[in-house]
Amino acid sequence: MTVQLSSERAVGYPNQIKQQIPSPPQTAEPAQRRTGAFALLDSLKRHGVTHIFGYPGGAILPIYDELHRAQARGDIEHILVRHEQAAAHAADGYARATGKVGVCFATSGPGATNLVTGLATAHMDSIPLVAITGQVARPAIGTDAFQETDIFGITLPVVKHSYVVRHASDMAKIVAEAFHIALSGRPGPVLIDIPKDVGFEECDYVPVLPGQVNIPGFRPTQKGNIRSLTQAIELIQKAERPLLYVGGGAIHSGAHEEIKQLAEYFQIPVTTTLMGLGAFDESHPLSVSMLGMHGTAYANYAVSECDLLIAVGARFDDRVTGKLDEFACRAKVIHIDIDPAEVGKNRAPDVPVVGDVRTCLQQMLQRIEELEIPKNHEQTKPWLQQIERWRETYPLIIPQYDDLLSPQEVIVEIGKQAPNAYYTTDVGQHQMWAAQFLKCQPRRWISSSGLGTMGYGVPAAMGVQIAVPEEDVICISGDASFQMNMQELGTLAQYGINVKTIIINNGWQGMVRQWQQTFFQERYSASNMEVGMPDFVKMCEAYGLKGMVLRDRADLSSAISEMLNHDGPVVLDAQVRKDENCYPMVAPGKSNAQMMGLPEVKQSDHTETETIHCHHCGTKNTTTNKFCPECGTKL
Repeated sequence: MTVQLSSERAVGYPNQIKQQIPSPPQTAEPAQRRTGAFALLDSLKRHGVTHIFGYPGGAILPIYDELHRAQARGDIEHILVRHEQAAAHAADGYARATGKVGVCFATSGPGATNLVTGLATAHMDSIPLVAITGQVARPAIGTDAFQETDIFGITLPVVKHSYVVRHASDMAKIVAEAFHIALSGRPGPVLIDIPKDVGFEECDYVPVLPGQVNIPGFRPTQKGNIRSLTQAIELIQKAERPLLYVGGGAIHSGAHEEIKQLAEYFQIPVTTTLMGLGAFDESHPLSVSMLGMHGTAYANYAVSECDLLIAVGARFDDRVTGKLDEFACRAKVIHIDIDPAEVGKNRAPDVPVVGDVRTCLQQMLQRIEELEIPKNHEQTKPWLQQIERWRETYPLIIPQYDDLLSPQEVIVEIGKQAPNAYYTTDVGQHQMWAAQFLKCQPRRWISSSGLGTMGYGVPAAMGVQIAVPEEDVICISGDASFQMNMQELGTLAQYGINVKTIIINNGWQGMVRQWQQTFFQERYSASNMEVGMPDFVKMCEAYGLKGMVLRDRADLSSAISEMLNHDGPVVLDAQVRKDENCYPMVAPGKSNAQMMGLPEVKQSDHTETETIHCHHCGTKNTTTNKFCPECGTKL
């Protein structure tokens, strides 16, 4: 057995890191002569797996043969995808919606390599996943056998942990460890590579149950240091312009209630990352919504002007920070995260707190109660009033055109009619508009944030719908992204997976076109998708699915309603204005306060106001402006 073990995100290599898996505790069940394939499927069942997303092939056939028996017993259901990448994304969506480990299967060689994008997607967003691949028989490893690839080596940078199963007797221990590692600490994907002959090999099988694993050296910190937490509370007490900056770690740990309590106790405004959407109710008065490259102006101004930034399960990603040395540059920083490698990686905190986000916030709230710290809502009142002025001055705009639908009004209408749905997205302008205008609950916003994987939306939605079959699941895609994995319409058709997909169709790779317009002098190189675009309605009909097209505003509400009420999967092709851009936008290398596309500030006809000219672009501003809305320069 070969093992690569990483402590959170550290990378090891098989010839450098070897780990002896301890013998499992004895169970009440006696050993039975079973095959490696049986040991795998039985172990998955014992770890709560009810669905597997996969695609068979030669090297994994012993496992699929045993899977056939498991399905006949009603133990596990297999969902046959049309491409292995979709299997990884579906398992990823399943995991994000439930907080459980998602599982996918692929065969050796090209089947395994087709999982790599899905594994990288899960790794970047810290999603618990177990990917099981077939491998050529043990004697053939290293001989360049048919469909042999070193998937262990290929995936080292994009998994949390890897295994090659050398003996069937190790199977139960490995599966138990894989699930433990995938979920513990900072979640992430784990790979188990199984040679074909190991699937056939018989062994004395003794089950290893969840919780019966002991991995020396793998002890993620759960509780925060009390001294650090007390220092954090002291900083919060002194802050006049605090801001909670909440990331995906808050979703993973289920910390939304604790964040709300802390925010309300000290009256702290809350902004979230793309991964953190849903961790705080965006209809709450303290919410300033998403920050970053396409975040709200008021969130970006708030992070630029705050005097204390409380980072909760966030990693100071470049799409959030903009120019890093100008990100919250006048603020002290508290950073709470379970992964010690993230604390101080991009921004050195004044108070580092390593531990599970929810546990640390619970400790902090308990400490506040013990110290009998009084509420002082007057302290942040001027700060909240300033944020409210920014909110009123620079709102998100929903444009309407005489003869064309805007993408924003389509997404807003979807949000109105399905406010409690699970939403998946692909990547691009439609993703950012969805992030701006949808108000999702925890675990109901599912989007490839770190890797930005086009083709993620539909297969992820399949996984979500399998996990929550009674809920509305809606994929918001783009015409370019949808074509990346549109073969999964076959999976939707085969299983009747009730996913509703809206294609925000502008005939372009929308975000690429926007960047080419803005930063490359309108040289639109290889970004137009109109030539060769299929008729999506006819394509759906070819798969036996319902396809719809939307062109006119007058039909918007009824089309969304018809889509949502249809019993079965639907694809709605919403044909929108082609050159609509996504704003606000922070250009690469600029600070968050330097946003493009802000609404023009209108002054009252009855109010005489002094003006000041921006020293950078010359635009006339009122003296109440702190930043120029045209170029974002601080006045």
